[in-house]
Amino acid sequence: MNPTTGMRVVVTGATGNVGTSVVRALADHPQIGSVLGLARRIPELSVPKTEWAAVDLARLEDSRLLWPHFAGADAVIHLAWRFQPTHDPAITWETNVLGSLEVFNAVASAGVPTLIHASSVGAYSPGPKEGPGVDESWPTHGWPDAAYCREKAYLERVLDTYERDHPQVRVVRMRPCFLFKEGAASEQRRIFAGRFLPGPLLRPELLPYVPDLKGLRFQALHTDDAAEAYRLAVLRDVRGAFNLAAEPVVDARSLGELLDARVVPVPRQAVRAVLAAAWGLHVAPASPHLFDAVLRLPLLDSSRAHDELGWRPSHTSLEAIQEFLRGVRQGSGEPTAPLAGHKAH
Repeated sequence: MNPTTGMRVVVTGATGNVGTSVVRALADHPQIGSVLGLARRIPELSVPKTEWAAVDLARLEDSRLLWPHFAGADAVIHLAWRFQPTHDPAITWETNVLGSLEVFNAVASAGVPTLIHASSVGAYSPGPKEGPGVDESWPTHGWPDAAYCREKAYLERVLDTYERDHPQVRVVRMRPCFLFKEGAASEQRRIFAGRFLPGPLLRPELLPYVPDLKGLRFQALHTDDAAEAYRLAVLRDVRGAFNLAAEPVVDARSLGELLDARVVPVPRQAVRAVLAAAWGLHVAPASPHLFDAVLRLPLLDSSRAHDELGWRPSHTSLEAIQEFLRGVRQGSGEPTAPLAGHKAH
């Protein structure tokens, strides 16, 4: 860190759900002197201390193309990720895996001392839905049938070797649960429900029932709280993986209370069949394989993040979901290409 100008941090995928929160969290801290946000398209978003550059990881032919962006950086936070098209996982592999390899190589070649990588609960092997949750030692082999999980798990293996070969790089792996905020609601609706589901339909009075499925227990976190963990990882001398999740655990009962809806037991196979048909007809973009994974993902124990990062979420999981639902109904977004909404900001 330059004692006069402060730390310089580069963020890939800086215009998405997590990226917009991370660049704001970094810019708010006095020890951060400048932030460079990399994205496929330069946004209209203005954030203090932050500059933007256009980089498409799927089109990188050589990691050396990243060196000018990484030169002099104190840390690189790698968030870039492509969720679609789910019908052609070879395309997402180009960005998510091959693009990540170029980022990792460029970090080492450019002499950046810290790499913070966005892993996920999706990297974990199936695990318990009850109890305190799994810690960071739980196997990270993912759910093999879901491309998202395969890609996250593959990068965990890559980083195992990377840490051995590049001990001079401090590597941090963030493994958050599901992340929500109002400004990303329109993007998440498009990613998982598609463009044909009008946001205003997600009003409590129009959702009288919540399906109670076996395995429907998950954790949620406000994206701004996840961003605070990334900022702490930049500033503190920590290494390794950190689970990130808020309380309480979300299930059909809590969703029913949130939506003022009745909880109705529904066979998992019936719901999957509907999702599979919609995905096969290209009506719904989220694959049934991801549905299978969600019902098997373990709960997370975030004790290490509490103890070593000093991290505590400021929103409950239900508050994060409430904000997301409000954003979907209102067509909320931000002035970036991924987060474009339907109302003026």
